[in-house]
Amino acid sequence: MELEEIITLVKKTKTFVENREMAGHIKIKGPADYVTQVDTDIQKFLACGLGKLAPDIQFLGEEEGLHEMSGDTYWILDPIDGTTNLIHDYQHSVVSLGLYEKGEITLGVVYDPYREDVYHAQKGKGSFLNGRPIHVSEAETLSETIVTIGTSPYDRELTEINFQRFQRVFEKSQDIRRTGSAALDLAYVACGRTGGFFEALLSPWDFAAGMLLVTEAGGRVTNFAGDPLNLLERGSVVATNGKVHEELRGLM
Repeated sequence: MELEEIITLVKKTKTFVENREMAGHIKIKGPADYVTQVDTDIQKFLACGLGKLAPDIQFLGEEEGLHEMSGDTYWILDPIDGTTNLIHDYQHSVVSLGLYEKGEITLGVVYDPYREDVYHAQKGKGSFLNGRPIHVSEAETLSETIVTIGTSPYDRELTEINFQRFQRVFEKSQDIRRTGSAALDLAYVACGRTGGFFEALLSPWDFAAGMLLVTEAGGRVTNFAGDPLNLLERGSVVATNGKVHEELRGLM
């Protein structure tokens, strides 16, 4: 199983993303939580393709939800990270694929079909955008950078405390941004477009690939308490260039 084979397979999902009719086939999973035919079709396509490339590796996809996995190696897939964006043709949705091996993420691919951008990282080998090495920003303080935020739209009980956090970060940074795709936000931290990103509750398929992009690009990823992320549970995420990590985490 070669990296290029995996990337080639992931890039074939572009045809699904471009199908606006399928994006209109919507099922509501919960408050502000949707799945389209595009999500399910991409998950089926990649599960089949990855199964052929690596038959022994199990598969955990968003549309199956979190469940008990046997063994110690499996793919973690978000077929469309940014489904609400996809529904509205707000073109910030990505395919996020991570490889979990023995307690860590060893491979991550985030594909932005609108810009034909492929972010990838392998454990110990650095992070790349379209084959070129990428690195986190050099900002020393939040006042020198912008920060992307996640609003945890599925967990509206967190709205008040989240917006208090957003205000504190806004006051300390140059500005804040909201793309609606955690995987894309993590990729932007990795390539230095932003100095940091945070969200109160994310699932493993939201952050698996992106967290490796950030760490391999020289950054740091923890939960709000400063601890390593649990790769098999929902939780808080703070990702930064490393230099502003404690400053941003302190505002949580």
